Amino acid sequence: MFEELLTCFGKIEDPREAAKTEHLLQDILAIAVCAVLAGAESFDDIALYGRYKLDWLSQFLALANGIPSYDTFRRVFMLIDASAFETCFLSWTRSVFKGPKNDNISHIAIDGKTMRRSFDRRKEQSPLHVVSAFSTGSGLTLAQRVIPAKSGEASVLPELLKGLDLNGCLISLDALHCQKTTAEAIRSEGADYLIALKGNQKTIHREVVKYFDANVFKQSAKLKAIYDAFDETHGRSVRRRVFVCADLAAFKALNNWPDVNQVFAVETISSVNNPHGGKPRKISADIRYFITSSTIDALTISAAIRNHWAIENSLHWVLDVGFREDDCRVRDRNAAANLSVLRKIAINLVKSDKSQKGSIKGRRKAAAWNNDYMQNLIGL
Repeated sequence: MFEELLTCFGKIEDPREAAKTEHLLQDILAIAVCAVLAGAESFDDIALYGRYKLDWLSQFLALANGIPSYDTFRRVFMLIDASAFETCFLSWTRSVFKGPKNDNISHIAIDGKTMRRSFDRRKEQSPLHVVSAFSTGSGLTLAQRVIPAKSGEASVLPELLKGLDLNGCLISLDALHCQKTTAEAIRSEGADYLIALKGNQKTIHREVVKYFDANVFKQSAKLKAIYDAFDETHGRSVRRRVFVCADLAAFKALNNWPDVNQVFAVETISSVNNPHGGKPRKISADIRYFITSSTIDALTISAAIRNHWAIENSLHWVLDVGFREDDCRVRDRNAAANLSVLRKIAINLVKSDKSQKGSIKGRRKAAAWNNDYMQNLIGL
């Protein structure tokens, strides 16, 4: 895997003046990947890791002039084109990690995350926002795109989709992407969409809410749930019911949408248990709506609706808690974007390893302490 990564790094244009460079770009990037995998959170950490692991790194890197300084790492990541680095990451994931599929579908969740400390008030620069494509089947990040300043997630979605092998996949998105252009872009790639529906599509949302109110949530309603189950974990009890309508004649506003085949309503009733007994401390109810072009059975789609949140639990949460991404104070947008790619490379390497059990945090520590385990993680 690491040799393939070095090959991809070799395709990135070196932005430095050739006459003034003392360290190969591939070496700088390779050290950075290993350092982040071992727990490095800053350019100082990356340089420090390199100095302590010089002998081990010299086994597979040139390092003609030793380990680069902190300033060299910082300048290089400020200069490397973020889009080229993201393309390199995509090329590597496609060549090394084959498309994860379960028995029915290949499900890719797409969502954005803000890097909260990357703002710069002096330059009136807002925090960096990154959109990622995440495989719910394998837990691997497939691609990412940084949103340009003063733009929204929809602006980078076509580029994100274009690089992925989407034929036969199910793409799930939140209500922010509930637009015909997005649906058309997904269908043009040979994939199906599963999009949350909220008030930003007023007419459609109103029709869908009216239909399910009349056919599901009234006492005389006859439409039965396709899924009805209880879940009790961590002192919280949840009942989930899923309803589906495949008769699209009930929704005139969806006539112009590309290939809509099913409309879903998901009711969630949750209660926080009282540890001292008696009545629950809090009860809440929520109904969410979704539209999809998929003709797969409704139970599989209902599972995909729930699995969409894996991108929050298995990627965004890991970045925040395990990699402390929100605490990173790198303000340069290019450098911050490139560090984001490094973290996702590290997550993919850890998650793809099956030789050792334990948390991501624990396995990263093991990689920092044990060179043999690090070599096993990176596939050398």
